[in-house]
Amino acid sequence: MSSRKLRDKVASKLMLLVTLFSCLIVFAIVLTLVYQSIPLLTIQPITKTLFSTSWNPLDGQFGFAPFIAGTLWVTIVSMCLSIPPSLLTSIYLAEYASNKLRQIVKPLIDLLAGIPSVIFGLVGILVIVPLVRNDIAPFFGVYTTGYNILTASIVLAIMVFPVMISISVEVMKGVPQAFRNASMGMGATKWQTVKKVVIPTSLPGLTAAIILGFGRAFGETIAVLMLVGNVAKLPSSIFSPAYPLPALIANNFGDMMSVPSYDSALMFAAVILLVIVIVFSILSQIVLAKLKKV
Repeated sequence: MSSRKLRDKVASKLMLLVTLFSCLIVFAIVLTLVYQSIPLLTIQPITKTLFSTSWNPLDGQFGFAPFIAGTLWVTIVSMCLSIPPSLLTSIYLAEYASNKLRQIVKPLIDLLAGIPSVIFGLVGILVIVPLVRNDIAPFFGVYTTGYNILTASIVLAIMVFPVMISISVEVMKGVPQAFRNASMGMGATKWQTVKKVVIPTSLPGLTAAIILGFGRAFGETIAVLMLVGNVAKLPSSIFSPAYPLPALIANNFGDMMSVPSYDSALMFAAVILLVIVIVFSILSQIVLAKLKKV
């Protein structure tokens, strides 16, 4: 065997080992969290753990329903707030903006992605909390301290913008120019071409951008922790405080370990969060596969 073929074989085996190691990390994380969660499941059934609203660790009551609901509320509201402006911004940058304007705006959007989440939290406290408390909530006849689902969702939506916009712009720019020329050559307007040609062609990529945005929203901790209120009750509206799973883990891990089964409960919270993300990822891949067949 020549030295060149030997090097190729060694390189391929090395890359295979690295790939397998990367996959094993996922399984190791899952197994570790599940193993650490077992003590909690031995003192109360999993149905009670998931669906009970009673959270009183000193009495051994660990009901995760408020935290699961808080996670879903914040994530869904933030995505509802972020998807329309993100897609509209992406359409403008990809189809209407001049190259000079695009070169100015694109780095600013990318810079937004690099701002630490604690900065977003501080700006949310200084700007969004008073806005929700003094203007938005009174408009709907609601009293709130300003620390609630809507406040956290607004800030989280802003944090999701860069991911969705950057990917969506690149996807739409990847649509062949011949498609646009053919559409406009048949008498279609610019907007008709975007609506009937560019967006349908880009749909799988746009869906992937939304999926990545959901992933960012699910896992965000610090900014949400600072703004959502952290009250372990089932939310009744977007003006209610909530307590998402990442905030629960970040707030309490290491501080309450003297309480029996509390560490196991926090590990189980991580398992729930991980399962939600995995289920959502699987469903999103199914949707992407169906879109690509259309």
